[in-house]
Amino acid sequence: MEKNRAEAFSDGVIAVIITIMVLELKVPHTPDWAGLLANAHAFLSYVLSFVYVGLYWNNHHHLFASCKHVDGKVMWANLHFLFWLSLFPFTTSWLNEATPRPAALPTAAYGFVLLMTALAWLPLGRALITCNGGAQGPLSRAIGGGRMDRKAVLSAALYLVALACAPFVPIVSCVIYAAVALLWIVPDRRIERELTDR
Repeated sequence: MEKNRAEAFSDGVIAVIITIMVLELKVPHTPDWAGLLANAHAFLSYVLSFVYVGLYWNNHHHLFASCKHVDGKVMWANLHFLFWLSLFPFTTSWLNEATPRPAALPTAAYGFVLLMTALAWLPLGRALITCNGGAQGPLSRAIGGGRMDRKAVLSAALYLVALACAPFVPIVSCVIYAAVALLWIVPDRRIERELTDR
């Protein structure tokens, strides 16, 4: 099957996710800096979630750009990934409800969704590799056969540490979530190199 519909559907879902997140931001109750600063925590959590969704959208684009076809397994793996990604607006909004500091359960829920989204990325990559030439295909050559790279392993470990911290010091968990996002800001050039070489 051609990949165009899967890409278009994914782009649409991601656009809706971002739209819902921004609509959850509350307008300040007073027309001054104090009113604006009172919602600073909500804006910061929105920025963090926006960065995560943007990173996934960028990497999703690169993943599909290196492939020509999709099959049923790819479609289901993509839906599984999008399911976890679609929970970002809910967990971001819940995280915003606690003021002035993050609360334990919403912080843990946010981290759990981050972890599950990252884990859902793996079967999507493997399914695309299998559908597009297997071990000899361009995607497999670019990302090393679908194995978790060092950044992915480190990210998963940091998410687990953050989840362990959430019941005791939720703010530390939020700092770890931001650190993982910064880790991925530097783009992975492997797929671009492979596409350029072709």
